[in-house]
Amino acid sequence: MLLKPDMRVDKITDITIEMLKSNNIKAVILDSDNTLIDLNKNPLDGIKEWINEMKKNGIKFCILSNSIKKKKVESVSKMLDIPYIFFSVKPTKYGFRKAKKILGIKENQNIAEIGDQLFTDVLGTNRMKMFSILTKPICEEKVKINNIKRKIEKKILEKVDR
Repeated sequence: MLLKPDMRVDKITDITIEMLKSNNIKAVILDSDNTLIDLNKNPLDGIKEWINEMKKNGIKFCILSNSIKKKKVESVSKMLDIPYIFFSVKPTKYGFRKAKKILGIKENQNIAEIGDQLFTDVLGTNRMKMFSILTKPICEEKVKINNIKRKIEKKILEKVDR
């Protein structure tokens, strides 16, 4: 099922190197908004340390964001010292292919994508036959349409869990 994540966690920093290695993950594509940073552009607590620890264990990273705000994504990229792609048009394959090239990983199944949305992150990742990891959003959405989307996602996850 294209909307079923391979793994679910509360936040990125709950993921251990053992979790990644046991799933043969060598590289991770990261969503930005509400996954790495909150809606006020504040980074998730402990994210820098988590990224550095994963890098020490050989994990490669690339940020893949649908945001059209280049400076915002670029600032997250600089803060974490990892490459980025903005305006990636997830769930299309375009941005994922670009990230894969940056990461230099040949096999899609050795790449995970971590994000907070079913209809962009999980769907796009699963279409690429990569390993999808769904996190809870860092904070509640401010835009009404996003709140509606979150309710639909919740219903889908309830069905997937059955």
